[in-house]
Amino acid sequence: MDDPVSPDQNIEEKWHLLSTLLNRANPLFDQTYVLFGYDYSSNIFLIQGEYLSLVDAGNDYTAFMQLLDQGFQLPDIKKIVLTHGHQDHVMGSIELFRGYPGYKISDMEIILHEAAPPQYKDIVQELGCRLTEVKGGERINLSGCEFEVIHTPGHTLDGISLYHEPTKTLFSGDTILPHAMAEIDAKGGGRMDHYLYSLRTLLAREVDHVLPGHGGVAPFVGKRVLEETYEGLIKRAVGPEVGWMEGATTLAQRGLLTEALFYCHKELADHPQNLRALETKAFLLHDLGRLEEAVETFDKVLEKERGQIHAIMGKGLSLLKLGKYQESEQQFDQVLAINPDDQDAKIHKGIALTLSGKPEEAMKIEEFHREYMGRIKEFLEKSKNQE
Repeated sequence: MDDPVSPDQNIEEKWHLLSTLLNRANPLFDQTYVLFGYDYSSNIFLIQGEYLSLVDAGNDYTAFMQLLDQGFQLPDIKKIVLTHGHQDHVMGSIELFRGYPGYKISDMEIILHEAAPPQYKDIVQELGCRLTEVKGGERINLSGCEFEVIHTPGHTLDGISLYHEPTKTLFSGDTILPHAMAEIDAKGGGRMDHYLYSLRTLLAREVDHVLPGHGGVAPFVGKRVLEETYEGLIKRAVGPEVGWMEGATTLAQRGLLTEALFYCHKELADHPQNLRALETKAFLLHDLGRLEEAVETFDKVLEKERGQIHAIMGKGLSLLKLGKYQESEQQFDQVLAINPDDQDAKIHKGIALTLSGKPEEAMKIEEFHREYMGRIKEFLEKSKNQE
């Protein structure tokens, strides 16, 4: 497996054709150039076709001088996509117009998220550029290549990534940085829960290659880079020294169920016999609505410890949600055989009986009858108050 290609590995500060830099042919790499950025300027990607497109514009108009030396005409740059509104990604677009004559500004289209900084949008509109605001989910054409726009907030509110499905390539801005991890810019609307959501969204795609906003490109290791970033974010949320199960509990309490499940998987990878981790995984799957998986996992717990009352109850709840009422009733009966006073088991058995067409039998369960009549009374009181 290849590692990310870092710009500090004897690479000159100039524009590189990706297919030459990586020594790998790829329909997108064959027409994409990269200029690696520095501390105050992002990476800039140029896609060559009938016209030129940029993904991010950096923060230095001199970045474009070498394009002239390589035979490009700068007014051929017709589209610029900005992955977010930080100055190190956007200001090069302003300097490009100011530093190089010959532009018919109205031919230029700037594509950015609708939540991008209004100050920047005002400037480019005053210059005469066409502004296209996206929300995420759109498909855009850049120099003959079609990309899916994915809203990836977290680092900032206006973050977007571009996904090229045919080559499984992701232009990730600062959402994914193979050599580091972007800070959350609260002033720019960044939030941890948004960031985690964005990573979950990206992990649902098949990503082989990551072309980030800073640092080296990451060909052929995209999935690994995404997973490492996701894990790094979760550790940042709970603390790097927190153990897997303690972290899973903390994450679940914060409502971050998918991340808590991720930590359970980490614990089970290290300790496959950990029943607490397996049971926690089952309940998380239930709460996430992955009910068939939850039942299978509860069964694994019960294979190891047949009388585990919480696992029996959990399996019953999952079966109930799946509409398997008779099977769920059997689980609640098992719970009551172990603890005849379990109120939850009695109430849920009554629900299972009612839903399976046995309401009279359900009403014989005192706890269910009391709960049911209490809910009816509450409903009638609310309706009366609303009238």
